[in-house]
Amino acid sequence: MKNYESVLSELEKKPKKWLITGVAGFIGSHLLEKLLQINQIVVGLDNFSTGKKHNIQEVEKLVSKEHWKNFTLLEGDISSKKTCSESVAEIDYVLHQAALGSVPRSIKSPLDTHEANCSGFLNILNAAKEENVSSFTYASSSAVYGDHPDLPKVEEIIGNSLSPYAISKHTNELYASVYSNCYDFNSIGLRYFNVFGSRQDPHGSYAAVIPRWSELLKNSKDIYIYGDGKTSRDFCYIENVVQANILAATSSSEAKNNIYNIALGTQTSLNELYEIMKVIILDSPHDSLRSNAVYKDFREGDIRHSNADISKAKEMLKYDPQYTLEQGLKIMLGD
Repeated sequence: MKNYESVLSELEKKPKKWLITGVAGFIGSHLLEKLLQINQIVVGLDNFSTGKKHNIQEVEKLVSKEHWKNFTLLEGDISSKKTCSESVAEIDYVLHQAALGSVPRSIKSPLDTHEANCSGFLNILNAAKEENVSSFTYASSSAVYGDHPDLPKVEEIIGNSLSPYAISKHTNELYASVYSNCYDFNSIGLRYFNVFGSRQDPHGSYAAVIPRWSELLKNSKDIYIYGDGKTSRDFCYIENVVQANILAATSSSEAKNNIYNIALGTQTSLNELYEIMKVIILDSPHDSLRSNAVYKDFREGDIRHSNADISKAKEMLKYDPQYTLEQGLKIMLGD
């Protein structure tokens, strides 16, 4: 962890100017919070299609007034080339988080997914290349692994895509590679594995499992488990992801033009997750737990099992996840 702490210390002494796309989203707002806390200058871009203004407002409450003055919010869309060009002006480091997430949503709305995740990505990538920014880090996804059965997942081996969302994230990686080969503009892609934490939306048709379950369990409502509950995921607390982004942005040239798994490196079934969350909530101020697990059909496009090999990120980025699933859940459920 000394490497991450030294990076934060160095940034605090010599602030950089950062762009966070999707700044009002779950991950984007946590990146904003951390960067402002260490005295960075941050430009945030969001169209608020899925991002929430209250996420930005919450960050404002958590940082000092002096640090908040270092933040500029741009309301705009990465589908606009002009907006992308304006947003990268005089930027040192880009953290590209803006996207339409969710496998089920992409199956329902593939054109919207392509527009945001592929065309939008290319717009911001090209704008960053034209501005010659020092560092470009983007969010990819474990969905890229598709139907490949091997566990743990290693970056070099993927299967067939199971959804438009997976295709869109793989397309990002392909464009990033081409921009390195054709224009000598290097980037880093981070394949996130089931990130969770505070400010993650528990509502809507495409809510992630942990925030949705946490709200239902706290309110003694039944939860739905898709499939037999043996489906497994590599759940990663948000602070680990923040660490990975900052390390990637400030990494050496040898680490650039690469893709890295960002996860905890563990495997937890949905049934196991349900039991862990029940125990934590029962030990919290919530007096009783009357929820039941209700099993439903498997969801279309879902990967059966997911578990990451994070050795490449540990070696090249010095990534060192500090929060286990249980630790992250206790922090989140204690909010």
